[in-house]
Amino acid sequence: MMSAQTAFEAYEAVRHRLPAMTPSDAGFRRMATLAHLADGFDVFLLDAFGVLNIGEAAIPGTRERIDDLRAAGKRVLVVSNAAGFPHGALIEKYTRLGYDFASEDVITSRATLLAGLNGRHNVHWGLMATRKSGLRDLEDLTLTYLEEDPAAYNQVEGFLLVGSAAWTEERQALLEAALKRNPRPVLVGNPDIVAPRETGFSVEPGHFAHRLANQTGVVPEFYGKPFPDIFELAFKRLGPVDRSRVLMVGDSLHTDILGARHVGISSALIADYGFFAGQDAEKAVQATGIVPQFIVDRP
Repeated sequence: MMSAQTAFEAYEAVRHRLPAMTPSDAGFRRMATLAHLADGFDVFLLDAFGVLNIGEAAIPGTRERIDDLRAAGKRVLVVSNAAGFPHGALIEKYTRLGYDFASEDVITSRATLLAGLNGRHNVHWGLMATRKSGLRDLEDLTLTYLEEDPAAYNQVEGFLLVGSAAWTEERQALLEAALKRNPRPVLVGNPDIVAPRETGFSVEPGHFAHRLANQTGVVPEFYGKPFPDIFELAFKRLGPVDRSRVLMVGDSLHTDILGARHVGISSALIADYGFFAGQDAEKAVQATGIVPQFIVDRP
């Protein structure tokens, strides 16, 4: 597990690899809940971790807020860097937590990665993933799990980093050594460095991707927030929409808010749950210059 301060510093250290944004002198407005923003937007894009749930627990009140938004005629989509879960398993999880999302209204970095393969389905990929999560959605790819066998790292033609729950320092060393010997493409299906859990922050694929970039010089291809590809997938699902009436809601400045700023839509930072729970969100906004339109205490 990683602390909030260490995670914040890790994101700041890799700003040069994250999307740029146009600086703004505009400040943010503080609100209690998303209910105060319902009249100003037609579409709400919700992050998962820190907005819908913390680990395996639903955030109190979020389901009711979504119901109220829908009753007011708003469209609500999930836009999440949840690459480690097959899409069906993710829908099942949200259902267990009490949420009712249509399958097509959950946009993930896993789907974004698959959409971005661009004809590279015949490549033999080495896979960073947890075996117990299964390979649903990935059945059409030629894959070898990256574990303790060094030969696997040498024989594959590229690497897909989608889930790091079972990743180890030994495996990271094998991957970095293999890339130094023979540079190959590295595609990252989850740019998150951390994700909020019940007892701290889990370390996610983005953390290991930036480390290998520092060590090997191989620049990964990132799929998911804050990069624009996942937002374009969401806009494709939405169809024609006034982007000035779209709001991204998330708990992370460096993924949710930066991504929204980069693609030119409004954003709301959740302050009491997720990344900034127990922290000073306003101080972090000032330190980074990543300014949302709104800081909201809770969904």
